[in-house]
Amino acid sequence: MKGYFLIVPMLGVAISLAVTGCRESAINHKLIGTGGKHSVPLYHDEATYEKTSHQPAGADTNAQQVDDQTPVVIISADDTGAVVHIIDGPMRGQSGFVTKDNVE
Repeated sequence: MKGYFLIVPMLGVAISLAVTGCRESAINHKLIGTGGKHSVPLYHDEATYEKTSHQPAGADTNAQQVDDQTPVVIISADDTGAVVHIIDGPMRGQSGFVTKDNVE
């Protein structure tokens, strides 16, 4: 019975630390404009980015533009970029793909 009174509080502390860690990591990521731009293209997915990246410069990419410094949560990442979820600003709640140079 003594073990029960020790395990339950320890489990509560572990869960609270995990939740705090997730919240802190979400705050640490943001979008960054490159090349003097103050916005970042947000593509529907990586396949859309791959298809439009081969178009001539200035072509309509159908990507939404998101302000740089917008806080995001990284859902997944690879060598090309990351799938992010916007957690603040006018596009809050939307998700999409950004290149690796556009996320910090």
